Amino acid sequence: MQLAFCIYKYFPFGGLQRDFLQIAKACQARGHRVRIYVMAWQGDKPAGFDIILVPKKGLSNHSRNQSYSQWVKAHLQANPVDCVVGFNKMPGLDVYFAGDTCYAEKVSHKGFWYKISKRCKHYLAFEDAVFNRHSQTKVMVLTKQQISDFVQYYDTEQSRFYLLPPGIAKDRQYFPESLAKGKQFRQANQIDEHNFVIVQIGSDFKRKGVDRSLIAIAALPDELKQKVTFLVVGQDKPDAYQKLAKQLGIEQQVRFFAGRNDIADILFAANLLLHPARQEAAGMVLIEGLAAGVPVIVSGISGYAYHIHDANAGQILAEPFVQADLNQTLQNALTNHDQLLTWHNNAIDYGKTADLYHLAQRAADIILGCDNHE
Repeated sequence: MQLAFCIYKYFPFGGLQRDFLQIAKACQARGHRVRIYVMAWQGDKPAGFDIILVPKKGLSNHSRNQSYSQWVKAHLQANPVDCVVGFNKMPGLDVYFAGDTCYAEKVSHKGFWYKISKRCKHYLAFEDAVFNRHSQTKVMVLTKQQISDFVQYYDTEQSRFYLLPPGIAKDRQYFPESLAKGKQFRQANQIDEHNFVIVQIGSDFKRKGVDRSLIAIAALPDELKQKVTFLVVGQDKPDAYQKLAKQLGIEQQVRFFAGRNDIADILFAANLLLHPARQEAAGMVLIEGLAAGVPVIVSGISGYAYHIHDANAGQILAEPFVQADLNQTLQNALTNHDQLLTWHNNAIDYGKTADLYHLAQRAADIILGCDNHE
């Protein structure tokens, strides 16, 4: 089969981008040809893909998206394929991978002026093109909450949804050498072996709630606070958050890293993963944390938060978010060593017994069942 994969931009350390590449490679490995339409590609280009750079036209994101959609439609008419797979919402998809939340649900909480903006109308129209009852698009989702939201706003048929398992790399799983790898990371980065290493991983620091984490760490009792090293890893501009850390008096405790390839070693070095996100369709890093044996404190809005509950390996914060709850939950976790150890062991067990690894294989099954010529 000839497949077309549509994604606005690719960069190596985005969660959606990683899922996209895993799925594309899984389809390629089964002998199918993969064409990729993208406006920008950062990093290495894998062998064997036909990567087509779509011209960027427009001053705003939504106008560029509109132009991209029209250009791709015209190119596909001239160069047909068997299945069109989208990783961003747009018209004309046979299969859509839902890596984000329901935009209509988000808009329902916004004010009048936001709702009548061109940007809002564009995103709602593109979402409607995927989910309305006239569409035939198959939808791959990461959580049951996504299905619930899309059905509520678009009355989408349940039969069009396919719930995928998570798809983390096996190298994230805790194994006998993990403790040594964690110690090596601490030594290489001059982190005291007795310090509490707290990590937060993910691009888009505002959406992930990095400011919430900084405030919670600053609220710790002084003696405990001095023993904390907070590592923030992600593809974003850290300046505003470094400034906030300085204002809170914890700049010595906080380090920012750009996206990197040794995430597994960072997790093995960590005592706790913080993820008080404002918006998170799934949150693959939560699964990575569990598999690596790291207890997790997460906002209830995160789609994969239920895995923390099922594993009994951390704490889910109530919604709506209250900063004082995070502050207290963090302090309780860091002062209860027995609880942290229990969560750690439970996380390791969950990583060995739950299916956390086969997203790409399942997605490929769904995509390859889609043939417009049947």
